[in-house]
Amino acid sequence: MELEKIIYFYSITEHDGQPKGICAAKRFWFQDASLRTGLFDDGALQVVGCAIPPFYYRRRAWKPQMLSEAMEEVLRRVESMTETLTDTWLQPQIEEVLTEEYSRRFSPREDTVRAVTRRLVDRYAGEMIRESGEVSVLLGEPADTDRQMEMTRELLHPYLSRINRLLIFYEEMAEADIWMELGSHLDEYYYEYGLVPQLEPYGNSRGGVQELGDKADLRCGRHTCRGLVLDYCAQFRYPKILPESNVVYIDVASEASKERLLRRKTPRIPYVSPLKYLDTMVKNGYDG
Repeated sequence: MELEKIIYFYSITEHDGQPKGICAAKRFWFQDASLRTGLFDDGALQVVGCAIPPFYYRRRAWKPQMLSEAMEEVLRRVESMTETLTDTWLQPQIEEVLTEEYSRRFSPREDTVRAVTRRLVDRYAGEMIRESGEVSVLLGEPADTDRQMEMTRELLHPYLSRINRLLIFYEEMAEADIWMELGSHLDEYYYEYGLVPQLEPYGNSRGGVQELGDKADLRCGRHTCRGLVLDYCAQFRYPKILPESNVVYIDVASEASKERLLRRKTPRIPYVSPLKYLDTMVKNGYDG
C-alpha cells in the first residue's frame, strides 16, 4: 500500500518564536496539539508536523511512557481524520526522551523510508545522474545488504538506462564471497542494462585493506565518487570526492554528524537526508 501521510514528531523550545510558556505542556496537551502540514511536490505524500514541548505540565520532565501515550493519542487523532495509511517519524531529540523501549513504536516502516528517499533522489539528484551517468553506493551492515541492494535498484530504476558507472562499497566479512552474496542483484544490472557494477571493499584509516571484523574506522578506498553518493552507513566513510565534482550526497541513515564531517571535507557538496528534509519542510511550512 502506498504511504500517504507521515506524522513527524519534533521538539520545540522557548527560542522557537512560540508564545511564553508554550515550552511546558498543559494537561491533555495531545488533544490540542498544534499540527503543521507540508506536501511533497508530487502530492503523493503528506507530512504532518507535531511539535512537542520539552516539559510536561508545570515543567515536569516527560516520562517516556507518558510521552509515548500522548503521542499515541496524536496518532489516533490524525488517523481518525483520514482514510489514508499513516506512519510516524521522530526527531532524534524525541527518540532520546522516549528511550529505546518506547521509540521503537514510532520508527518509520521500510516502505516509508523508501518512499521519502525516492523523492529525494528524484528531486535533488535525478538530473545529475542523467548528466554524469555515475552513482556510488556505500553499503552499511552486511546483515542489511539484501535490503539495501533492493532499495538501491528501486531508487535507481528510472535512471538505469543512463548510468554507465555504478560503484558499490561494501564491508568485508570472513569467509564470505561478495560476488556470490550480491550475484542475483548484479545479474539484473548486467542482463537488463549491460551495466557491470564495480565492487570495492572499505579500507582502514591508513588506506589499506580492512582487517576482517574490525569496524573501528572503515573508509572508502581510492575510487573517486561522482554524481550521486547514496549512503546507508551508520558512520561516515569518507568517500573520495574531488573539489570540482558535481555530487549530491544522500544519507539514507539520516545520521546528523555526517553533514558536519562532509562540510569539513568538501564544503560545497549538497547534503540531503530524509530526516533533514522532513524537519525543514515541517518547520518552514512550505510545499516540497
